[in-house]
Amino acid sequence: MEIYLDNSATTKPYSEVIEKVVYALSHDYANPSSLHRKGVEVEKNIKVIRNEIAKTLGAKDKEIYFTSGGTEANNTIIRGVVNLHKKRKNHIISTSIEHPSVLNTLKDLESDGCEVTYLDVDRDGKIDLEELKKAIKPTTCLVTIMHVNNEVGSIQPIQEIGKYLKSLKDKVYLHVDAVQSYSKINFRPSKYNIDFMSVSGHKFHGPKGIGFMYIKESNRIKPMLTGGGQEIGIRSGTENTPGIYGLGEAVKIINADLNSKIEKISSLKNLLKEEISKNIEDIKINSPEDGVCHILNISFKDIRGEVLLHCLEQRGMYVSTGSACSSKKKGSHVLTQMKLTNEEIEGAIRFSLSDLNTEEEVLEAVKILKEEVESLRKIIRRR
Repeated sequence: MEIYLDNSATTKPYSEVIEKVVYALSHDYANPSSLHRKGVEVEKNIKVIRNEIAKTLGAKDKEIYFTSGGTEANNTIIRGVVNLHKKRKNHIISTSIEHPSVLNTLKDLESDGCEVTYLDVDRDGKIDLEELKKAIKPTTCLVTIMHVNNEVGSIQPIQEIGKYLKSLKDKVYLHVDAVQSYSKINFRPSKYNIDFMSVSGHKFHGPKGIGFMYIKESNRIKPMLTGGGQEIGIRSGTENTPGIYGLGEAVKIINADLNSKIEKISSLKNLLKEEISKNIEDIKINSPEDGVCHILNISFKDIRGEVLLHCLEQRGMYVSTGSACSSKKKGSHVLTQMKLTNEEIEGAIRFSLSDLNTEEEVLEAVKILKEEVESLRKIIRRR
């Protein structure tokens, strides 16, 4: 049995998604900008998909812009806001545990003269809202904070942040990296007072290389890409029709009875946590109690996470030691900021589930995990 528990890195596409991608490649291959019938038909289908995505967010179709994924969306929004306002406002507020596509973008902007405040997090991976309020300056133009942390699953108080920013006399924009929260938390950006949002399709059974931005209708940004004026001039370049078709199908499937899917994933995560806690000694659960439904981060005493990962891989079980975008680097900046010890950081494993996982897989995963942990600890004791 193959047990895939690395769904925060990427998910297996739904079979219907694959069919839509193949159909776009084999039938609807025309350029949406072409004036002939085949091009017009593709353009019409893309409009329908854009509208369906907007409905899942309680948004307008004109507020949805297709991108290649979360990294491009984060870059486009952060740089777009800053480049439009930096002559008057060049201060950004973020956190110390953001995704590399945000942290490295901010680092680049700092070298270009912007000022960035990085908020610390507590041992649950959460910011202090009061610290954010204190960090606001007359020169603050943007607050960029991920909704759900991709390594430990902590949920930031986005609704409270949005409410506070809305109360300010001078406009401060709120950008939310929702890559790990879209389809895992049922929310509406307008009710959270979100100005900009980033989403990636391959995190909820869509294709890789496609995602979208939510940009509130009244907001403007300076485009990062210029060209033929696609996506209302915000993201030029011929549309990725196969990706958009697949994304649209994934959105349709995942949002059909979304709350039931969230409940199922949450139940599987709780079962995984309970069974590991009951069957394996000397562990530390790093994910907060009120974390997102699909992410569980655990440290195993005396064991290197990377070694355990490869042992599990040999048994057909796939997990992660952290973010797939930064796991090859030494240590986890997220766990470091949460004040874990070096031993706890080195022994950390991230399990992440999806609605395609089953209770049978979870129970088998714990059985395999227990055997491999005990085997590794025996080897260590012999040394």
